Amino acid sequence: MAENVWSYGQAFAHLVGTDLAGWRVEATDGHVGKVDKHSEEAGDAYLVVDTGGWIFGKEVLLPASTVTRIDLEGKSVHVGLTRDRIKGAPEFRADEHLADRQHREEIAVYYGEGRASGGGPGAP
Repeated sequence: MAENVWSYGQAFAHLVGTDLAGWRVEATDGHVGKVDKHSEEAGDAYLVVDTGGWIFGKEVLLPASTVTRIDLEGKSVHVGLTRDRIKGAPEFRADEHLADRQHREEIAVYYGEGRASGGGPGAP
C-alpha cells in the first residue's frame, strides 16, 4: 500500500492517461461494482465505485492506495479490501465530498491511516 492513501503505488505509474471508467472493481472476496469516475492527480488520486444493485446502488470513494492490481486485458481494478469493508464505507456524494477536506481525512482514516487501530484494507 502506498504511503499516501491518495496515491497509486509506483507499479501503477504506467497507467497515466488510462480511462478506467466502466471497468470492473474486484474486492479480495468478489466483484463489487464498476468505476464511475477516477482521478490520477498526484497526491489526490481515487476511484468512485458504483456498487450497482449489490448494495442498493451506493457509490463509494476509494483512495488510490487501495488498488492492488490492474488487469488491462480484463479491464478490471483489484482492491485490497473486502466487500464488507467497501459496503461499510460512507456513501459518496460528489457535491459534498470532493471539496470537503475533512471528509477526505475521514475516508483516509477509514481505509488507510487507521490501519494501526484495525482500519485499512481488508480490515473488518
